[in-house]
Amino acid sequence: MTFQLDRKYEEKVYAGVLGKIIGVYLGRPFEQWSHELILETLGPIEYYVNNKLDKPLIVTDDDITGTFTFLRALTDYGCSDEISAQQIGQTWLNNIVEGETILWWGGYGLSTEHTAYKNLKKGVFAPKSGSKSLNGQAISEQIGAQIFIDGWAMVSPGDPEKAADLAKRAASVSHDGEAVYGAQIIAAMEAEAFVENDVTKLIETGKKLIPSTSTIFKAIEDIQNWHSQNKDWLSTRGLISEKYGYDKFPGACHIVPNHSLIIMALLHGDGNFQESMKIINTSGWDTDCNAGNLGCLLGIKNGLDNFEGSSDWRGPVNDIMYCPTANGGETITDATRETFKIINIARSMRGLTRQLPKQGARYHFDMPGSTQGWMVRKTTNLSENTAISNVAMRAGDHSRCLSVEFEKINQTAVSEIYVNTFMPENIKNLTGKQREVFFSYNFLCSPIFYPGQEITAKIRADIGNYNEVFVKLFVRYYGENDKSVTVYSDAKKLKAGEAILNKWAPLIHDGNPVYEIGLRIEASKTTTGKIYLDSLDISGEAQTCFKRPLHTPPFERGKEFELPRAEMWRNSWVKATNHWTDRQIKGEAFRIGHDDGRGIIITGTSDWKDYSISSKITFELASSGGLAARVQGLERFYAAELSNENKFRLLKLLDGKKILAEYDIMFELFREYEIGLSVRGNLITCYLDGEEKLSVIDDSNTLKSGGIGLFVENGTLSTNQIIKI
Repeated sequence: MTFQLDRKYEEKVYAGVLGKIIGVYLGRPFEQWSHELILETLGPIEYYVNNKLDKPLIVTDDDITGTFTFLRALTDYGCSDEISAQQIGQTWLNNIVEGETILWWGGYGLSTEHTAYKNLKKGVFAPKSGSKSLNGQAISEQIGAQIFIDGWAMVSPGDPEKAADLAKRAASVSHDGEAVYGAQIIAAMEAEAFVENDVTKLIETGKKLIPSTSTIFKAIEDIQNWHSQNKDWLSTRGLISEKYGYDKFPGACHIVPNHSLIIMALLHGDGNFQESMKIINTSGWDTDCNAGNLGCLLGIKNGLDNFEGSSDWRGPVNDIMYCPTANGGETITDATRETFKIINIARSMRGLTRQLPKQGARYHFDMPGSTQGWMVRKTTNLSENTAISNVAMRAGDHSRCLSVEFEKINQTAVSEIYVNTFMPENIKNLTGKQREVFFSYNFLCSPIFYPGQEITAKIRADIGNYNEVFVKLFVRYYGENDKSVTVYSDAKKLKAGEAILNKWAPLIHDGNPVYEIGLRIEASKTTTGKIYLDSLDISGEAQTCFKRPLHTPPFERGKEFELPRAEMWRNSWVKATNHWTDRQIKGEAFRIGHDDGRGIIITGTSDWKDYSISSKITFELASSGGLAARVQGLERFYAAELSNENKFRLLKLLDGKKILAEYDIMFELFREYEIGLSVRGNLITCYLDGEEKLSVIDDSNTLKSGGIGLFVENGTLSTNQIIKI
């Protein structure tokens, strides 16, 4: 029987995504603590404890970023059931910035994922990259294969065999043996959880898909027996520690002990989220990984009811997720957005059209309880009397919107709600332990809004007897000394029961990154009421000049500045190159260098389609370099390249580098070249010093959208600005 990709499926995926991130955020502050230390320091884990340990709750984390990034392989390769381990490995190379994103960079031969990544970089294709024959049994059987696996299950609802098969291919990029078996069981149980509620049956479904001779199979059977004999989870945990504890296996974080705790918590928690989270987190070891997998499984099984009860699991998380990769425009994301990516992969795998709530608006709030990261401005006068919530748009309609309820606002006492579109101010300002914890995985990020684009908000007023209200859109950007600057749209009058469409293209000085979009609510007379944000979207092509902002002076030797110079304009680019410091020789905005191979800096979003970029570039002992367009990562883009082989080339990077066209030139170092690159549909055109030199119609696997980049190979180049129109 074919499982229907209906509303029930969509909400179960959303609950699975929420369960994943809640579990990770819950377990992260005491990751790798022993059971004994947790009890001694924190007691049983009943709820979030980050504040007790002076740590942030919402963080960048490999469990989250890897899970939702590696699934992009399906989108990149046509959403095919036949995707190969080699293609998934290529997705690793395309998205991971070495030493910066997703993985624990613990060293070759210590960190399993680091080891596999280096193998991939050397040209060792998956699954060889993760094999025990190459890396040894200890390295190949650590936990990572399991922690990244949830997405493969969520695109395979009700089909545990398919989920386990996809999981095996994904896991084998970096792992082998017991680690792959653990990943297969988690994926199979999650896929089956779409149609089955009984936890015992879920476990049996997973067991059928791995060898009965494996250690994980035997461990599961032991745990089932121990659970049947004694319902005290502490007793079972003690037996696990005695027979399958960390000291029984080599390596930094072995799969078997942690997988055993998931099975134990699933059985002893009897499928209840609150109890299962207490058990899995109080048990210790790799708490964020284990709680993340179990949280996803229970979210799928129980649906959104999973999070109901006395504890507010969803409020503190606010849907917020960070997924820093080479695609910096996807770093700022949320549970609803990632949910619909998964839903649309599953639909594409079945030949169905994409599901795009509210015509594909970025913020559509179309899942029960979703807030998509929107918040109330706490510093605004009377903002404590403003509250947001997710409500049905109409009775009996599953479509949702964001309700904004306010009290006693007027022209001076206002309400503001907002969402982050780039590095949030509270993260930028972190210090001490909080900063150290948050940036243990680097936060590479590009804005999701740029000058030239338009913001469109659909807003409705509640039906009631309150005075007229006025709404304004606003953006906040990092200006001089990275201080916040706010720009407001004109006010729009909103009467009771009325709906408006507010469109606005804010004027922002080139180079200043926008980090918030929001809505301000005022009233001519003191009033109380509600408005509804149906949706908010960002559209159009960015038209801007990327350069050092005028308020930011270049570095000058010996000069000390009273205030720190602005750095956010540079941080709005993903740096995947060895060198790009602000200590420039002649004040250039961009001087980048890479010592061995290709380095690149990237900005923009996956929504950019048809545009042109240009820049005046000087090469300094580089073998090649130039501009990139429709950048979808480190290994997927079009490029206009000047080479010391005396060639001007139009390149396409897609599973390797292909020369689409080339033109003979006399390459000179320390000469300024004006390079241009245009992408319009499948027509790709390159310009040199103002003249069209190369033009190709690319009909084969056309790269249809993506950001921009400046790249260099084996050396250094510089420019003062990059223009996008």
